[in-house]
Amino acid sequence: MAFDTDFHTLRAFVALAETLHFTRAAERVGRSQSALSVQIRRLEDTLGHSLFLRNQRNVRLTESGEVFLGYARRLIDLQREAWSRLSEPEVEGEIRLGTPEDFATHYLPSVLATFRSLHPRVHLNVNCDLTLNLMSGYEKGLYDIVLLKRDPQSVTGGVRVWREPLVWVASGEAADSGPLPLVLSPSPCIYRARALLALNQQGRNWRIAYTSPSLTGTLAAVRSGLGVGVLPANMIPADIRIVDRAFDLPSLPDAEIALQAQPELGEVGQMLARHIMDCLDHGTPSSGRHPTSAR
Repeated sequence: MAFDTDFHTLRAFVALAETLHFTRAAERVGRSQSALSVQIRRLEDTLGHSLFLRNQRNVRLTESGEVFLGYARRLIDLQREAWSRLSEPEVEGEIRLGTPEDFATHYLPSVLATFRSLHPRVHLNVNCDLTLNLMSGYEKGLYDIVLLKRDPQSVTGGVRVWREPLVWVASGEAADSGPLPLVLSPSPCIYRARALLALNQQGRNWRIAYTSPSLTGTLAAVRSGLGVGVLPANMIPADIRIVDRAFDLPSLPDAEIALQAQPELGEVGQMLARHIMDCLDHGTPSSGRHPTSAR
């Protein structure tokens, strides 16, 4: 017998499955924690299966939850695809998109692939770089749309499309007694600047052990035990662990990505901006989200 659910419940389930944290999931979908909990329990009742194991400290997916996650993502994609087919005209043109490499590698492939399947005559020109370089290129008119890492406590420009905790990671069991070896991206990198500022404020001695501009290089160096890195929580592979408490490291502000679009953005660019915001929506308010207001 078919089950009956809605788009908002599916989004709530996916948010909790990805964050494994009721508070962060509730913030992502713009609901209270209690309302989110009710949605999840109703979904479990409808399916006749427990999707999460819960205790006072942890939330994790059950085997049924892992199976349903794949279907939930596909259902959400199909709903968005159906809406786009019916509501958006066929367009053509070229869009220049700038994005941080790690974010592009981890989150954007499926987002851009879906947009390309919906609008095959649109040519996407995507360039990956460090945020400060992307911002410079955007100000020079080299990009139509950019996704930028930002500090939510000091920078408010653009439309927030994604947010999650930023954590320290390593493969070893304990930090060396000497200066803390670090695996970081080169300057100018926002995560690098945050990490060094936090360590200096803590009075912690450190040294740069390995520098890599790519997520692949960073993960390889951390896996090899060359040092401690900084990553968004959802980008951490299973063989690398969070070491904030184990190494007594300072807390870091959340990782956040904002979308900025040129004020003269045409129809094609506006459609791509809306598509990215819809696919990556992590609790961004629905008001004030027109892409040309992102400056």
